[in-house]
Amino acid sequence: MTPEAILHLQKVDPVLRRVIRQVGGCTLEPDGRRTPFESLVRAVANQQLNGRAAETILNRFIALFPRRRFPRAEEVPALSDAQMRACGFSRAKIAAIRDIAAKAETGWIPTSAQIRRMTDEAIVERLVEVRGVGRWTVEMLLIFKLGRPDVLPADDFGVRNGFRLAYGLAEMPTPREVREHGACWAPHRTTAAWYLWRMVDTAKENAAKK
Repeated sequence: MTPEAILHLQKVDPVLRRVIRQVGGCTLEPDGRRTPFESLVRAVANQQLNGRAAETILNRFIALFPRRRFPRAEEVPALSDAQMRACGFSRAKIAAIRDIAAKAETGWIPTSAQIRRMTDEAIVERLVEVRGVGRWTVEMLLIFKLGRPDVLPADDFGVRNGFRLAYGLAEMPTPREVREHGACWAPHRTTAAWYLWRMVDTAKENAAKK
């Protein structure tokens, strides 16, 4: 993310200014190599799981295709449900991944070249039609593949928990509360979200030291 994003957040939000001093520079690096298919499958794998568990499942899935960095959409139909369950995917996630693969093959899911020309909201509107893909899933694609600068996944538990920690709240904020407060972070809300995620990591690290 850009220095302008850091300067803007420090200017408009004293709490984030403190968080930025505590965490340091933003190291968010989108992975442009990922296709929209890969990005969506990765996001689905991460739904309702911690990062380590999701990564274990994804590694088992990728290992089914030893010559690939990541499997292609057209290769998914050859997998049995039993193989995918053995990776750790639930039945709902298996159905979602199969639909993502099918819609990638038909062109409903845009290619990397096509999706770069689309607006954030156009991408959301299109991809939420895919089974198992909600707004949060698309927001992960916007952040981690496309590097869009103004995405605030306010429904994300980590973002909300980071907000609670940063602002010293007794209770978890609602997504609406995060969105309303985060309006001042625009047009750099992606960077703000990254710092809220890091607040959670920092709290865990501090707890482990005790």
